[in-house]
Amino acid sequence: MSTLPPLRAAKRHRGAVRADSSMGSMRAWRLPALRLPVFRLSSEQLALLASLFFAAACNTTFFSAAIGSGSLHGASGWMVGVSLFVAIAALHFILLSVLFTRWTAKPVLVALLLVTALAVHFMRDYTVYFDTDMIHNILHTDRDESAELVTASLLPTLLLLGVLPSLFVWRVRLRRRSWLRSLSIRLACIALAVFVAAGATLVSFQGVSSLMRNHRELRHLITPGNFIVSLARVAVEGTARPKGPKKPVGLHAAVVGRPPGARPRLLVVVVGETVRAQNWGLNGYARQTTPALARIDPVNFSDVASCGSNTEVSLPCMFSPYGRRDYDKALIEGSESVLHVLEHAGIPTRWVDNQSGCKGVCDDLSHTSWAHASDPVLCDGKRCLDGILAQGLDAATEGLQGDAVVVLHELGNHGPAYYARYPDDARVYTPDCRSEELAHCSREQIVNSYDNAIRYTDSVLANLIARLQADTTRDTALIYVSDHGESLGEDGVYLHGLPYSIAPRTQVRVPMVMWLSPGMQASRGVDVDCLRAGSSRPVSHDNLFSTILGLMQVQTPEYRAGMDLFHPCVGTPAA
Repeated sequence: MSTLPPLRAAKRHRGAVRADSSMGSMRAWRLPALRLPVFRLSSEQLALLASLFFAAACNTTFFSAAIGSGSLHGASGWMVGVSLFVAIAALHFILLSVLFTRWTAKPVLVALLLVTALAVHFMRDYTVYFDTDMIHNILHTDRDESAELVTASLLPTLLLLGVLPSLFVWRVRLRRRSWLRSLSIRLACIALAVFVAAGATLVSFQGVSSLMRNHRELRHLITPGNFIVSLARVAVEGTARPKGPKKPVGLHAAVVGRPPGARPRLLVVVVGETVRAQNWGLNGYARQTTPALARIDPVNFSDVASCGSNTEVSLPCMFSPYGRRDYDKALIEGSESVLHVLEHAGIPTRWVDNQSGCKGVCDDLSHTSWAHASDPVLCDGKRCLDGILAQGLDAATEGLQGDAVVVLHELGNHGPAYYARYPDDARVYTPDCRSEELAHCSREQIVNSYDNAIRYTDSVLANLIARLQADTTRDTALIYVSDHGESLGEDGVYLHGLPYSIAPRTQVRVPMVMWLSPGMQASRGVDVDCLRAGSSRPVSHDNLFSTILGLMQVQTPEYRAGMDLFHPCVGTPAA
């Protein structure tokens, strides 16, 4: 029984009637609820659907490359293609069956779908191969580099191959079974998948084996297996790598032949980024992209091979005593570099960075980064132009009294944002590509922006040489060499990082120049004309280790006179 007065009770009743009427009206106008269907599947059925989806929708780059190799032509080629499709689906089913449980299946699959969509985008648009080196690159890429690769062109592929299939997975309800029944069914399905994969391969064994034997790099295009396997290998490498300090190199190194009271020497090694030999003006390129250096006339080496097609490989390798000729990734990364040898000999070193670090080359040594300096002219809050390295050189050499070696690590021509590597007043070649989306630019625009960035590197090097020329207290020298090259759309390939065995010359041929002050030439007895006469012969990153030690007169068992580019041209030094 209500205790409200009659009038208030009546008002409350009328209000309730109006509310009911309003709610009824809202119900009448409300759209029907969207009811997404629920799919009840077993883990094995979900793995099978996912495997077929990956094989059909996410391996177009692999099948395009297989067709391009000529292996899928004709009636027998069609059979090879079908065999490959079945084998790829079966192998992915095996992989997913190992990863899936009733609790992990959906989150693991959603993660795989999203990552696979990204992988497909980069494989299709930039011809990226997801081998272990590429995984290392991805894991060690800094935030600024990654941001330049996240563009609007990612969205369609991400939505179509990642988000939409993930919505389907979200609506799946996995059937429950006892663990014993689940285990028996899972093992039976894996055994059947192994049989299917083997049978599909045997049906076209000659064609499949010939394709995979003659084009081994294609396995790095089979996704998502490519990045899963490569990531697992990288993880195994990380756990197998010995912990603790690096293997010592040149512990008993010493400077020999330096008379007491001799003027100190300063060697500046400039490591370029993504500059290829084909667009280097001093190499005879159609454009003079190095006009300032041409006026200085340093010694230019026109046939230089890089150790790798990416920074992660090249940088540790070029400063290592082992190099490409005896390439052993674990040994190189686990050993000290030429900078450590110099330190053992009593020559201090400094690493000055405008990039993403020294990749282990300068571990436990002096290292400074100028990549995020606050210079209002050279920095924009995200990146700094390479002109900032002149300030870094000044800071690194302040207070140094004796011999020293300074390494300047450039941002250089790091893509795809070539336009961001030079200031507006350096836009010599136009129209240039003003976007990270290379697909939105013509080939001419891409090359123009790339060449503008080289011209800016030319001005940076000329400025550094001018500073060294003006140093009246030291004998000075500068060595410039790029870490690797770049593809600018030749044969549909962009950027860099292809497996070394198939990398085009554009990615593994780099520029290298050397400049010595008159004092350095005299004190070391270097015949520059002799050096210039041999500058067209093939050399490589492997020469850098002994060349640096030779110029600085460091004696150590790791030094090889035959690899020292100065050695054939060194006579009697001036008194």
